[in-house]
Amino acid sequence: MASQQEKKQLDERAKKGETVVQGGTGGKSFEAQQHLAEGRSRGGNTRKEQLGTEGYQQMGRKGGTRTGKAGGEDDEDEGEEMDEPTSRTRT
Repeated sequence: MASQQEKKQLDERAKKGETVVQGGTGGKSFEAQQHLAEGRSRGGNTRKEQLGTEGYQQMGRKGGTRTGKAGGEDDEDEGEEMDEPTSRTRT
């Protein structure tokens, strides 16, 4: 555990925009960064429990596949055109 003086120094660095807690990116204070890191870790563990270890690892390997598609659905839709509405201006 960090001493009071160390916490104060870390808080000052965090207020300047520096990440002082791993996983706490975006927190505006030392305490906020601690809470963010804890929540992100807990969220990842929950997802791992839902998918199982193997599913969680597979999700990591897939990376940035198209959103809104379940695994394997991408291949079926390749080459299909989307019916997109056209924008019209009134005169």
